[in-house]
Amino acid sequence: MTLIADSGSTKTDWLVGGKTLKTIGINPARDSLDTIREALRPLPQTPFTHVFFYGAGCIPPFADKVRTALKELYPEASIRVESDLLGAALALCGKREGIACILGTGSNSCLWDGQGIAQHTPPLGYILGDEGGGASLGRRLVSDLLKGQLPADLRTSFMQRFGITPKGIIEQVYSRPMPNRWLASLVPFLQENKEREELRSLVAGELRLFIRRNIRQYRRPDLPLSFTGGIAHSFRSLLREACQAEGYRLGEVLLSPLERLAQCLL
Repeated sequence: MTLIADSGSTKTDWLVGGKTLKTIGINPARDSLDTIREALRPLPQTPFTHVFFYGAGCIPPFADKVRTALKELYPEASIRVESDLLGAALALCGKREGIACILGTGSNSCLWDGQGIAQHTPPLGYILGDEGGGASLGRRLVSDLLKGQLPADLRTSFMQRFGITPKGIIEQVYSRPMPNRWLASLVPFLQENKEREELRSLVAGELRLFIRRNIRQYRRPDLPLSFTGGIAHSFRSLLREACQAEGYRLGEVLLSPLERLAQCLL
């Protein structure tokens, strides 16, 4: 029996016997081994023969922590731990050339040659990069609200929606753990108000910034941009417009790569 995971910084989706199980996100570049062990606790004790884990931050040497925790849980299984970007590229492009992108809590992309990652722009996390990702959108939203860049009624609506004050926002970002998760949790406000031109422009600008700062370096405008992740799925109409505005065409948009990964692996 096989267990397949697609993990981001906020949540992990597991495919077990055709059914999906959700647990909290795992990122070994951020999380300790003990934190990863705790995140794996809800998994079934089934004696799996193969475990495929595709996750954010799963690059050497950080991936070893995930491999260790999974091996402790499933000692008889063959364990494979790879980056979520590799999983996304396999699911989105398969054996075809293409540009694979992730827009979730963070963002990432690569040029895929049909067999492997040929070129990669480093995402750099939500402080230095991750343009178009949920944390970056949330950061831009609260910054614009607090700096008076958005109308007063949107500021009032936001504060009421989340029951928070400007002081509370500063505390969440600078004094509490995992501010990227909190910032990404604000994206529903953008979804609920995406007909407002000010917020529509905010999201569209971030998506175009993602393309300009991460995709242009590949110099392959002939290839479609395919996406996976909650942000890409929620704002796919704006994503299509952003691609066209930057001289690209939109390929596939998947909420999750899990089912397509299963087809590739099983």
